[in-house]
Amino acid sequence: MTWGLTLALVTGAGAMVWHETRTSRLQAEVLARYGRDLTWQLEPGPNPDIRFPGPGPYDQRLGYAGIPGFVERLVAANYRVDLQARPSPALRDYMDFGGFAPYAEKTAGGLSIRDPHGHPLFDARYPERTYAGFGEVPRLVADTLLFIENRELLDPTHPHRNPAVEWDRFALALANIPLKLVNPDNPRAGGSTLATQIEKYRHSPEGRTGSGMEKLRQMMSASVRAYKGGPDTTRARHQILVDYLNSTPLSARPGMGEVNGLGDGLWAWYGTDFALANRILRDRPRTEEDLQLQAVVYKQVLSLLLAQRRPSAYLGTGTGRQALNELANGHLRLLERSGIVPAPLADAARFFPLRFRAEPPSMPEPSFVEQKATNAIRSRLLGMLGVPSLYALDRLDLAVDTTLDQPTQARVTQTLRKLADPVQAAALGLVGERLLNQADPARIVYSVTLFERTADANLVRVQVDTLPQPLDLNEGAKLDLGSTAKLRTLVTYLEIIAKLHDRYVGRETYELDAAALDAPDRLTQWVLRTMSAQPGLGIAGLLDLAMQRPYSASPAERFFTGGGLHSFGNFDRLDDGKVISVAEAFRHSVNLVFIRMMRDIANHYIAEGPDNRTDLMDDPRHPARRTYLSQFADQEGSTFLNRFWSTYQGLEPAAALDKLAGRIRPLPDRLSVIFRSALPNAPVQDLARFLDRHMPAGGPPEAQVRALYDRYAPDNWSLNDRGYIAGVHPLELWLVSYLQDSPASQRRDMLKDSSESRQESYNWLFSSRSKRAQDTRIGIVLEEEAFTRIHEEWQRLGYPFGRLVPSYATSIGSSADRPGALAELMGIILNDGVRLPTLRVNRLHFASATPYETSFVPASLLDRAEQVMAPEVARVVRRHLRDIVDNGTARRVKGAFTAADSAEIPVGGKTGTGDHRFERYGPGGVVLESRVVNRTATFVFYIGDRFFGVITAHVHGPEAAEYRFTSALPAQLLKILAPALNPLLNDDTQTADRGR
Repeated sequence: MTWGLTLALVTGAGAMVWHETRTSRLQAEVLARYGRDLTWQLEPGPNPDIRFPGPGPYDQRLGYAGIPGFVERLVAANYRVDLQARPSPALRDYMDFGGFAPYAEKTAGGLSIRDPHGHPLFDARYPERTYAGFGEVPRLVADTLLFIENRELLDPTHPHRNPAVEWDRFALALANIPLKLVNPDNPRAGGSTLATQIEKYRHSPEGRTGSGMEKLRQMMSASVRAYKGGPDTTRARHQILVDYLNSTPLSARPGMGEVNGLGDGLWAWYGTDFALANRILRDRPRTEEDLQLQAVVYKQVLSLLLAQRRPSAYLGTGTGRQALNELANGHLRLLERSGIVPAPLADAARFFPLRFRAEPPSMPEPSFVEQKATNAIRSRLLGMLGVPSLYALDRLDLAVDTTLDQPTQARVTQTLRKLADPVQAAALGLVGERLLNQADPARIVYSVTLFERTADANLVRVQVDTLPQPLDLNEGAKLDLGSTAKLRTLVTYLEIIAKLHDRYVGRETYELDAAALDAPDRLTQWVLRTMSAQPGLGIAGLLDLAMQRPYSASPAERFFTGGGLHSFGNFDRLDDGKVISVAEAFRHSVNLVFIRMMRDIANHYIAEGPDNRTDLMDDPRHPARRTYLSQFADQEGSTFLNRFWSTYQGLEPAAALDKLAGRIRPLPDRLSVIFRSALPNAPVQDLARFLDRHMPAGGPPEAQVRALYDRYAPDNWSLNDRGYIAGVHPLELWLVSYLQDSPASQRRDMLKDSSESRQESYNWLFSSRSKRAQDTRIGIVLEEEAFTRIHEEWQRLGYPFGRLVPSYATSIGSSADRPGALAELMGIILNDGVRLPTLRVNRLHFASATPYETSFVPASLLDRAEQVMAPEVARVVRRHLRDIVDNGTARRVKGAFTAADSAEIPVGGKTGTGDHRFERYGPGGVVLESRVVNRTATFVFYIGDRFFGVITAHVHGPEAAEYRFTSALPAQLLKILAPALNPLLNDDTQTADRGR
């Protein structure tokens, strides 16, 4: 009785287990009920209790595993988390236990960049070629995959079936384990279904099954995922097949990167169009040619489904590809025997060997012009997120909302494209005096950037340039922008006036008069006398008077600046004999007024220095003189050494000495000096050979060589004396000597080691007999210090480079600039002297519709606003910028922009033309060579009280000599672009809807 009952119980239990393995009814109910609690919600603010996935390939590629790091970097970059997923307690516990989060995973993901209205600017999707659903998969492809990998997956008999396990295959895999231990060469039976394979290559570390526990983890996760939608897994099983075909890893190909999914695999390895391949496989062949074509495509599909087992081995080498061909032929026989592949198709497929594409398919060349703005956004995202490459960035599941206005971008780009055509350029009014001449207009590169000023940020609305290279002309180039430097110079001038007003406001008249008598510079004198003459004069009134100060425009004077005497000319010779106000000089861009203004500015900063200039120059015993002279010796010596370093760098020691010998007259004394200086311990025989090699008639007799050897021993002569005898600069002699002992040294080491020698080479300068020479050098150092102060002021207002050329010519453009930096200055002026942060990215939205979803927006921008210019200065400058458009060099822009009520929108701006040349001078200042490097014309502007920007026209290289355009060209271009920009300028919803 007992044995019978036991047998009955065992039999019943076995039947229940057998039934469960066939139908999965019990686990369907349990897991479906469990899966209903594995949820999440998107809520405002950061979630400190969120869970993120591990380092699975899918989670790394789409960036889910990297979100914690992105949070850290973006918060540091002044962004904040405004939305983040809140997983349910059950989902948190499940993930903590080790399960992969169950949600509808994305087949394709990638970076999306949009404008404020949702218009797409950039979309990347990887993989690119996918099935949208089960209905798109040809029956032949589906049946082949199921036969190879998971034959019971779509069995309709049991709708609650668990797709994560095929129990017969699983049991066979378990039974195979002891056989594998006894005989390691025994073939291994695989128990993985398509569902567990997807979990493996998506979420397991390195896409591998590293242990039995990892396999159970995959099975658990696949099971929970399958029942997430309810007990009936029919739709889930269909989706598993589609997901596998769309995402199976198929190695990587140089030039393309990693390849995932059947569609991208066909394109990458065989060059086969995915849509065409599906059509061929879906249709019944009608002719022999149709059959052959279907056979070729089917064998490619079959090979990729088989290659998934060892993709790198099968797809990456010739022997692997041959083995894959043989493996496919073997499976064709099995597929034919099973009735999945018709015999004619199987025979034809076996006949055609696999033919891999020798090179990866050519990728479509990106349009640098059309993508310039989005490429700038992508480059910024690299730094913001710490992502190593654009390749990795483009594969993140990330949507970026930018401030760029796509419709305006498109209109501006379309207009700029027309300018390369001479006919269209002429029709648009760009041909004529100071505009385009007969030179090829296609060589001109145009750059247009437009910002919108809001309460808390400057938003980039348009960023377009026609340079067919990744370089951003607006922010990545150093250009001679000519007279736009007058805008920076004028701001510095007016800021000095404003600071002097603040310093002396409230003083009595007699105090102002007394201070004016002692004032060491013209600007201070003028301010003090003006404030004395007009008691109670406010800062705005003083600035207006400063704009009316007269300056001579005469080019007759020569200016000692930048270490030498220089002459300057005006663009319009009719200005040469005038004495004009600052306002008129700014309106018509008169060079000599700004040269003299820069002189006043430099002298003002010299006067504010630690030493009184008059005392310093009058008293030869002034203690600061030696300090200034030492500074000059160090600076000029470094300049010479850098020049010599370029000549001798990389040469072997002997070659460097020979090169120096070749640069002097081959006289015995000169050659002996450089030899003994460079090789003081070399024997006399080496000197004899050296002289013999470098003197045309051969070296002198032995006795004379001995005398030369003794006479020019380095200890007998100072460095200066040896340089004089050799006829070379003493520091060139020092450098060649230094390289004999330190041939592998770096430039910084050489400059450090030459400190004493630089001072020694200028010993003559420290002699009291050289006071006039000393005064000149001290004046040069004082001027350099003044320009260091000017540079600090310019940098505070966004000047982008590390130094200014210490010359009055900086006021007319010799120190170069960047269009983007000029636009930043215009934004400060438009905003009453407040620098606002520049905003390009409004929102970064990671992992949408996943349990890891996280969204960022800019943190408080008002905290980053900074008053960097006196508001009164900004208002005066803004008024005179408008005067340039109304009455000056940019008159052609007047009236170009109108509001919705047809009223004229006021425009102001500053023009500038840069003719960048390389010039080499001979004795007496004679120009020996003049070579054009590039030509640039710029117009930096504001439109109304909200918009500002910059337009640049640029030609690079010797071809620039063929062009005669001036800043009239970008000014005319702004007028041409008015119809393209007006919809944006008059769109008040932009201000209301922009998000920040």
